[in-house]
Amino acid sequence: MQQPVVRVGEWLVTPSINQISRNGRQLTLEPRLIDLLVFFAQHSGEVLSRDELIDNVWKRSIVTNHVVTQSISELRKSLKDNDEDSPVYIATVPKRGYKLMVPVIWYSEEEGEEIMLSSPPPIPEAVPDTDSPSHSLNIQNTATPPEQSPVKSKRFTTFWVWFFFLLSLGICVALVAFSSLDTRLPMSKSRILLNPRDIDINMVNKSCNSWSSPYQLSYAIGVGDLVATSLNTFSTFMVHDKINYNIDEPSSSGKTLSIAFVNQRQYRAQQCFMSVKLVDNADGSTMLDKRYVITNGNQLAIQNDLLQSLSKALNQPWPQRMQEMLQQILPHRGALLTNFYQAHDYLLHGDDKSLNRASELLGEIVQSSPELPTREQKSIS
Repeated sequence: MQQPVVRVGEWLVTPSINQISRNGRQLTLEPRLIDLLVFFAQHSGEVLSRDELIDNVWKRSIVTNHVVTQSISELRKSLKDNDEDSPVYIATVPKRGYKLMVPVIWYSEEEGEEIMLSSPPPIPEAVPDTDSPSHSLNIQNTATPPEQSPVKSKRFTTFWVWFFFLLSLGICVALVAFSSLDTRLPMSKSRILLNPRDIDINMVNKSCNSWSSPYQLSYAIGVGDLVATSLNTFSTFMVHDKINYNIDEPSSSGKTLSIAFVNQRQYRAQQCFMSVKLVDNADGSTMLDKRYVITNGNQLAIQNDLLQSLSKALNQPWPQRMQEMLQQILPHRGALLTNFYQAHDYLLHGDDKSLNRASELLGEIVQSSPELPTREQKSIS
């Protein structure tokens, strides 16, 4: 059923399509403004308070007086349509409310259809005949368009609330991520105060292809442990044995002793070298650089040469007591020294199989060196 059409002043109001028109010009208003204008037309000449407008126009909605004032201001602006000669459509009655000041003409449904089809609509010249029942004011039967404004406004507000909430959440996550990165960067870039009396022992390459890997690693671990024990016991240096230390972290040690097994061509053949290098971490200078070719009989000679070279590089003479102790506890032959360090490596593992293997190797060393137990007993006594 077509909703009634009403003429308010010069404007023809069509509630069914939320439109007002005059002289061929058509404006589409928000549903709440159309509802407000129709309610004024239904009470033409009456003073309507804000509470009456809220109860009848904003049904089932909670609004404030400010919303009513803003809506009336928008409706006045639309009715004036930038026409300086336009009459005052809605007047403000101080301390009472608002009043529609222009004549109102209501049309029947059939007349409304004819008027909407005609273009432009005629401008009324006189007040309608009050005797005609078709022109009578029928407030009870006036159809009110569905209230769409609160729903649209609510959806629009909800969308922007969620949008800004998610945007703020994303910004917070980004700030936390950047702050965590900023806190980690100084760890790697900050200058660390180095202690010139501290030495780190590291393993760079653990094997060569020309010599079986377990013996290489056991020999390197044994030599590194011997150097660390000797310096920690008989000098003022503090040595940190990191050959089996897998954590990479900043160090405050002033010097680094690196042991590496490298393949290098010598006399037209590939040869495995044990490279030992002592570096001053303060300026990057090399204090010691030695390369040894390990055979089955020169392990003891390499160990003694390395200890003497470290003594000169560190300006740290070895006391006589240390030399006597090494003579008592270490085998005097290179092959037995290799077995000794391998047994030492098995003892560090600590499991049953490794301990049994260490016991077997130490037994072989004792059998091959009958004088060794006697020296151990003298050392204990």
